[in-house]
Amino acid sequence: MPRRRKLSTDVPWIELSTTSADWKAADPALLTTMLGQLHLIRAFEESVLELAGAGLVHGPAHSSIGQEGGAVGSIVTLRSSDAVNGSHRGHHQFLAKAIGHASGGSLDLAHLVDADMQALLQRTLAEILGLAQGFSGGRGGSMHLQWLDAGALGTNAIVGGGAPIATGTAWAQKHSGTTDVSINYFGDGSSQIGSVLESMNLAAAWRLPVMYFIENNLYAVSTRAEEATADPRFSVRGQGFGIPSWRVDGMDPLAVHLATQEALERMRAGEGPAIIEAEVYRFFHQNGPYPGSAFGYRTKDEEKSWRARDPIARVEKELAALSVLGPDEAAAVRAQAQQAMTDAVAALTEDDPDNAGRRRIVPALWPDPAVVDTGIRGDASELAALTAAEPAEHDGAWTDVKFVDAVAAAMERRMAADPRIVVMGEDVHRLAGGTNGATKGLLAAFGPDRVIGTPISENGFFGLAGGMALDGRFRPVVEFMYPDFMWVAADQVFNQVGKARHMFGDNNTVPLVLRTKVAMGSGYGSQHLMDPAGIFATSAGWRIVAASTAADYVGLLNAALALEDPVLVIEHVDLYGNTDRLPDGDLDYVIPPGRAAVRREGSEVTVLTYLSMVGHTLEAVESTGVDAEVIDLRWLDRASLDWETIEASVRKTGAVLIVEQGARGTSYGAWLADELQRRVFDWLDQPIERVTGGEASPSISKVLERAAIARTEEVAEGLERVRTNGGGR
Repeated sequence: MPRRRKLSTDVPWIELSTTSADWKAADPALLTTMLGQLHLIRAFEESVLELAGAGLVHGPAHSSIGQEGGAVGSIVTLRSSDAVNGSHRGHHQFLAKAIGHASGGSLDLAHLVDADMQALLQRTLAEILGLAQGFSGGRGGSMHLQWLDAGALGTNAIVGGGAPIATGTAWAQKHSGTTDVSINYFGDGSSQIGSVLESMNLAAAWRLPVMYFIENNLYAVSTRAEEATADPRFSVRGQGFGIPSWRVDGMDPLAVHLATQEALERMRAGEGPAIIEAEVYRFFHQNGPYPGSAFGYRTKDEEKSWRARDPIARVEKELAALSVLGPDEAAAVRAQAQQAMTDAVAALTEDDPDNAGRRRIVPALWPDPAVVDTGIRGDASELAALTAAEPAEHDGAWTDVKFVDAVAAAMERRMAADPRIVVMGEDVHRLAGGTNGATKGLLAAFGPDRVIGTPISENGFFGLAGGMALDGRFRPVVEFMYPDFMWVAADQVFNQVGKARHMFGDNNTVPLVLRTKVAMGSGYGSQHLMDPAGIFATSAGWRIVAASTAADYVGLLNAALALEDPVLVIEHVDLYGNTDRLPDGDLDYVIPPGRAAVRREGSEVTVLTYLSMVGHTLEAVESTGVDAEVIDLRWLDRASLDWETIEASVRKTGAVLIVEQGARGTSYGAWLADELQRRVFDWLDQPIERVTGGEASPSISKVLERAAIARTEEVAEGLERVRTNGGGR
């Protein structure tokens, strides 16, 4: 018989509940502040539901009525410099943090709403209604509430999407030498989401001051928690990651507060993350002003029993028992909160002259449609103080260097100049510079706090880097070993980092660089060898650079690491081993957005290309004798392309050939061709031609891989097609 020994995690997992002694021991000012916050949030949510019922909330209205105790109990003592973010049902979390900031952490129940509080309530309601005076100019709405001054990082419409961002903020807090903390709020549904579990692992491994606060309201939309998991005590997740956890009655704000204080003591002392699970109940359906019983998945008796445990009623009862607050005083607190919301609604709405008995949004309060595309990215003015230079114009001495060594050297130079830069990714700290040597020497030069090897969890560690960038105190550089891994991290790459500036009304900057390499021809197959340019070009918010020479790489990376936008830096393994050269002397120059390079002048056709295909194109031009003008794009995104150089060339040649190596389906050239025909159609003498790989991703077979990608021969065929079609002018 095998020997058997029962194992234990030895990780604390505590169920905490209050006694009458706890209420007696509590500071009356704390309890009355809790009650004031609860009433303000309740009255706010009731107004939102009323407006939703009148058709004045465009989009969902995810009410937190019934769940306020968890948010208030956990947030009431936080500093403004502590951070919180939450989920789509996040009005209560946002308001608890914002009210605490606006009030200085204490409320006077006799004078609950002053001018600042009234302005906060109105501005929050305006954001939910999509109005210009909202915190994000109406762009975020109900599910994306952000007020950075208050430490409200932004609620999140993607289930589990905020966990990596809060974890990244906690990394920044820790490495900035503060004792601040972050709290990420999510529900029972997020407790099974990969990004949440990846974040828990990173936080535990790196001892980050972040709390994962689970609002277990027992339901997703209509699916009960026990239908979604074998153990609906969601704080059990902490046992698997070595994270101490607490379970509390979320309808008891003091119990939540006491558990939070225990967790905060650990977090502020540098002992790492915590989990709190608060069992709460939303009194209404997932969305809108009706109870869940109206949709048949809950009973009226169940709802009645939970309403009897209303957190407001609980606090009022305990305050009455302590002779701190009588019924008339409690009624006066509610009346103040309701009047504040009546005033906020009145300031934003008016009688509808076209529909008797109905109200409408005051028309003058809507955002100007002209700003619809502003704030997607910055204007690159941060590069103005830097020296722009064209390596091709350097007339001094040069030093021979391998391309990949230039990559590592450029990063080392920037890290030495800017202590905010942190490099992270799988194996970047090992193997003498990662799997290709692109981070060679960085660990020895800057140590493990700035060159961080990560677990295999792209969504988690990229999202963590996104949180660091949004925090603003650090400038993360993330390496994806292969670009296909962006699909694993797609939520954080596109939904979070790519959209953040615009979605939150350009309140944030996002100084983040994502490095990755195209490896076509290396035999790694369908899940490793894509060119990501086409996908990123369709995602507003991302800038994209792709260098074909070492000297260009230095200038482009320098620019990427100075911009306040997320920048994708694409490299190619075919270039890594090339003997290249760098100009002697100052290597701090930048190649700013809007600067392509004409590698060969010509009159028959304009060839637009990038990365290793620049070299293949020049070879093909020589072999065919076509008089092509070859433009190395370098910057690939819509806002950064050198349209002036491109348009001038097309006016001269009358023909365009777009050359890239990768698959036709995810093609960068497809997007570029569409854009070009809108811009230069009148100057074209023939349809735009393209050279790409095949439809399918490259395969492992050497023969099939070669058949799936483009190189010199395919470019030559493309040039001949242009010539056959009549050439250019």
